[in-house]
Parts: sequence; structure tokens; C-alpha cells
Amino acid sequence: MAPAISISLNDSSDVTDFVIKQGHGVKGLSEMGIKSLPEQYIQPLEERLMTRIEPQESIPVIDMSKWDDAQVSNSICDAAEKWGFFQVVNHGVPLQVLDDVKKATYGFFGLPAAEKIKYSKENSSSNNVRFGTSFTPQVEKALEWKDYLSLFYVSDEEAAALWPPVCKDQILEYMKSSKFLIDHLLQVLMKRLNVNEIDETKQSLLTGSVRTNINYYPICPNPELTVGVGRHSDVSTLTVLLQDNVGGLYVRGNEGEDSWIHVPPINGAIVINIGDALQILSNGRYRSVEHRVTANGSSNRISVPIFVNPRPQDMIGPLPETLANGEKPIYKQVLYSDYVKHFFRKAHDGKKTVDFAKITN
Repeated sequence: MAPAISISLNDSSDVTDFVIKQGHGVKGLSEMGIKSLPEQYIQPLEERLMTRIEPQESIPVIDMSKWDDAQVSNSICDAAEKWGFFQVVNHGVPLQVLDDVKKATYGFFGLPAAEKIKYSKENSSSNNVRFGTSFTPQVEKALEWKDYLSLFYVSDEEAAALWPPVCKDQILEYMKSSKFLIDHLLQVLMKRLNVNEIDETKQSLLTGSVRTNINYYPICPNPELTVGVGRHSDVSTLTVLLQDNVGGLYVRGNEGEDSWIHVPPINGAIVINIGDALQILSNGRYRSVEHRVTANGSSNRISVPIFVNPRPQDMIGPLPETLANGEKPIYKQVLYSDYVKHFFRKAHDGKKTVDFAKITN
């Protein structure tokens, strides 16, 4: 239901107050039936343009039903090296769990603004629970057309106490059901790096902290003028993404600066992408790839990524096994919390975050 409120779209402070301070988000703007995009959402031309769209079949789709097949393992590692992105089917996460978390996402974003604003940065009882809009509005020159709820997992007890009741059970179940898939993928990827056993220290380094976002991209009056999410790579080890059937996720291709590949929605599939942390740990062997989400003029879109990360207090750098054959390190050791702070300190800017960890001569 559209908010029964009148705002001036020409007054940026009016829009900011309505979207951010009152908690209506861009969903509230969309539901008002606005005919043109407020100025602060209009992205620079270079952020909107995608001049070359490559064939969709480039991004591999891997059938995980034969978990221990060497061919499946090779496909996973090859995709991580060449594309940084792949989709998995027959992955072991029950399709009912995926459907339930999608419904729960709509449930949360269907709440009145007065309910959602309780989880905003200013009002949330914990930094681990955050409702917001765009990426980092205070530093962005142009805002992104997206609302989100970010949930950092500490324990089932904290989730039960602090996460929104409308979606907490479904998100927890999605995270738990994905654990076997995540662990198996990391075992396979580590093996190619000559890490034959993931001990407790390495397990913590790879999967020590987990965060889930639920994202909502409402119908946009001028989708060609803005973005759902700007160009970036994730700071995670791995990202496990559930997208709905609308589409709009694009990945940087291998055919030059302007090459982009659409990651088509496949019913029941999960998208996997390599994050910066794993690129650094693998000394650049696995690729964390730039991606973006377009705005849509006719359909609302949702997505639910699970970000699997090192712990904030972990040092990340090339694993010793990647350097055992005399390979020179490309990255230095950096404190993971410093790396993440650097990422959130600025607007989305493609792959520039990883330079923070690069060894410069």
C-alpha cells in the first residue's frame, strides 16, 4: 500500500528524510507511483552504461548431485579461476527452504515503515542488525535503488532475540541448510591450492563470520538512469546468493573493460561467487569479480546473499601453501576488519578495494 504522504521530489532533503529517516526506503518512493527519478538517484553516465553484453551461457552452471566426482570438483575450481562466478543446481539445500526465505523477504519489506525503522542504524539495539537503503548514503554522490536488511550471525540466541520475527526463522534455516554446500565448495577449492586439510584455524579463517542480507529492488520509474547496486566485488571468502526469477545481476566478463554477462535466474539454483578474501588467500589464483545489479521498470526484485567471511580479528594474506613452490606473494597480510572498514568507507568503485591489500613495489 502506498504511503499516504506528500513529499517534494525536487527537494533532496525532503526525499532523504522520507527514504532514510522515516524508513520508507526506495520501496516507499516506488509505491507512491512517482513518474520520474529523484535527482540524487541519477547515476553518472559511466556507471549506467553497459556497452557489451556477452552471451549468458558463459557463466557455468554446475550440477552438484555427484558431490565427489572429480569432474565436478574441476568444474568448480575452473569456474573460480576463470569467471569468479558460477551457479549450482542439485546443491542439497531444500527448495522449500529457498521458497520460504523468499516469502520471508517479502514479509519483512511489506512491514510498515514504523516497524522497519526500528532496525535502522539509529534505532537498532545491535550493530549486527541493520535496515538501510543504498550502500553508504553518507559518502555516495548518487544513491542506489535498493533497500536491505543486514544480519550478522553471532548465535541462535541472539538471532531469536534481535532479528525481525517475520523473517528470522526462515533466514536461520537458509543459513544452516547452506552450510554443507559452503564447506564442500571450500574443501574442493582449497585442495587445488594444495591445502589438503582444513584444520580449525583455516576453517575459522575461511568461514569464521557469516552475514546474510535480504535485498529489495522495487520497480523504478527510470531504470536506465540508476543502478540497483553499483560496480563492486564482495569482501567475503564466498558469497552464496539466492536470486528470484526477475534477473538483473551482471558480472564483469573477460572480454575487456566494457564486457558484462547477465547471470540468468534458474529455478532452484544458487549463485556462488568468489570474494576478495579468497582472492587474497589464494594469491590471486581465484578471482573475485566485479558485479552489479540493474534497476527494473516493471518488476520488484529480491535477492538473499549469505556472505561467508574471515573473522574481523583475522589476518588475511596468501596462504603458505600457495607460496610453497616459490611463487611471489601479490598481497600483504592485512587485518580483515581494516579491509572491511576500507570497503564501507567509500561508495562502490569496482575492484579498487583489493588494492588495499596489494604489495606495491
